[in-house]
Amino acid sequence: MEKLINDFSFGLFFWQTIIFVGLILLLKKFAWKPILDAVNEREEGIKNALLSAENAKKEMQNLQSDNQRILQEARLERDAMLKEAREMKEKVIADSKLEAQAQGQKMIEQAKAAIQSEKNAAMAELKSQVSSLSLEIAEKLLKDELSNKEAQVKLVEKMLGDAKLN
Repeated sequence: MEKLINDFSFGLFFWQTIIFVGLILLLKKFAWKPILDAVNEREEGIKNALLSAENAKKEMQNLQSDNQRILQEARLERDAMLKEAREMKEKVIADSKLEAQAQGQKMIEQAKAAIQSEKNAAMAELKSQVSSLSLEIAEKLLKDELSNKEAQVKLVEKMLGDAKLN
């Protein structure tokens, strides 16, 4: 340290101080402002990026809550549609059963009516055949009876007897 004090020169110190102050003034004029502007600009960019990230985070939370709400609404709508579809299916099945029963009953009634009609037609035909057969038999019997004179008299007396009794 002594060597520094012994070698000290005021002229050199003066010129070094002037150069140092000049250098500081030049740096202040030409370098500090751009450096500080760049630092401030970077600081603003970081602040903006942080704000953007915070806004994006809030927006994501809003979107998630909206997605949850939309998903819940979609589930409720799906459940309502499924319930409505089940009700429609059950109604269609019930209507089909009722219609099938009605048609079955109608077919049964038509079959009964057809059977009754056929039965009546068969009875009428049977009566017709029985009456024509009875007439033929009666005609043959009467021919036989009436060809014999004695049998005719007996038949007339028998009929007169039967007529008086009634």
